[in-house]
Amino acid sequence: MSDKTEKTVVVNVERMFTHPLLKKTVRRSKRYQAHDEANQFKEGDQVRIQECAPKSKNKRWEVIGHETKAEPAVKV
Repeated sequence: MSDKTEKTVVVNVERMFTHPLLKKTVRRSKRYQAHDEANQFKEGDQVRIQECAPKSKNKRWEVIGHETKAEPAVKV
């Protein structure tokens, strides 16, 4: 979502689940501040994060790399 701070990126994690009573698909999102040592990730990148030891007051996550989507299968 954001890369304005030094060595920090704000990551938006969105999850979808079925509501137990209404049986509708519900979207929930949560924002995490993650440590980016090299400042290599920019706004709009899809990244993977993992939990780590606290780096500051709000940072308990670190970026471990880009998220790659699987290529669609091609039928010949």
